[in-house]
Amino acid sequence: MTDLFTEADVVATVTRLTRAQLYQFVQSDLVRPQRDASGYVFRHIDIARLELLCDLSQDLELDEAGLGIVISLIDQLHAARQELATLARAIDALPQDLQARLRAELGRL
Repeated sequence: MTDLFTEADVVATVTRLTRAQLYQFVQSDLVRPQRDASGYVFRHIDIARLELLCDLSQDLELDEAGLGIVISLIDQLHAARQELATLARAIDALPQDLQARLRAELGRL
């Protein structure tokens, strides 16, 4: 299985996506593919994001401004989840007595 997709691969994979929409999503900075000598190169995460953009724009009829807002909120939520996971790993690395004190203090909040 390949990790990178060409523009043609993306349009074939994301069946509701036209090449014009793909370019619009890229120009609007809603998806940020890599570039190589032959053009844009997309990753699996880009494919998933394009599927979501098609759902939002076609099923929910969001315009470009609405898409930008929703995608920004999703990105913020994803970043917060990553930060929370990092914090949880840091807490798990603490000695047991400190973990217990921290949990007790968090329980009081």
